[in-house]
Amino acid sequence: MIKCGECGYENMDGLDYCDGCGAKLAASAPAAGAPAAGAAPAAPSDAPAAPAPAADASAAPTDGAAAPAPAEAEKPSEAPTGEIKAPESAAPPADSTPPPSAPAAPSAFKAKLAVVRGGRKGQEFPLEDGNNLIGRWDPETGSFPEVDLDADDPEAKISRKHALLRIDGGKITIEDIGSLNGTYVNRQPRMQPGTPVEVKTGDEIIIGKTFLKLTVEPIS
Repeated sequence: MIKCGECGYENMDGLDYCDGCGAKLAASAPAAGAPAAGAAPAAPSDAPAAPAPAADASAAPTDGAAAPAPAEAEKPSEAPTGEIKAPESAAPPADSTPPPSAPAAPSAFKAKLAVVRGGRKGQEFPLEDGNNLIGRWDPETGSFPEVDLDADDPEAKISRKHALLRIDGGKITIEDIGSLNGTYVNRQPRMQPGTPVEVKTGDEIIIGKTFLKLTVEPIS
């Protein structure tokens, strides 16, 4: 047994620290009589006692006082009573929506389609900037196309939504939009639906059995 020099607790042999107070234990005392072989001679009885080793910081204090509590982790600051603290968030991503495009400048010309064959010969249809629908009046929706050929198509060869003529700045295009009998420009092969073709003044456009002529005049 090893007796603690601090509190007198009897500890089992081989321990380095006291089970009672945690103080570092001195080496076990030699048996009564002569000192163990190879051991240094005992210090004279009148020599001052060596100071006791300091207790391990992790051991309990010898005076019975409670060990200081470990420092608490710093708590996040709380918002004042009645105030809701908004969570911090990353800056919102930049708006990726492209700005609206500026309206196209009005065309420096005026354009029209005139019936030259297959209907009311000489009937004219002024064209507007942007989209001009070519077709026939639709009684189900009550919509009128910009170029209404209902009176020029007694055999109903023209679809209600037949073609789309578009004026965009200085460019004029025509596009078949899925008509039944097709659209033709200058008697070329039938246009492929959804494929615009550029046209100019004097061009002939055939819609069903109605022949139209495009006229473009500069604005004076």
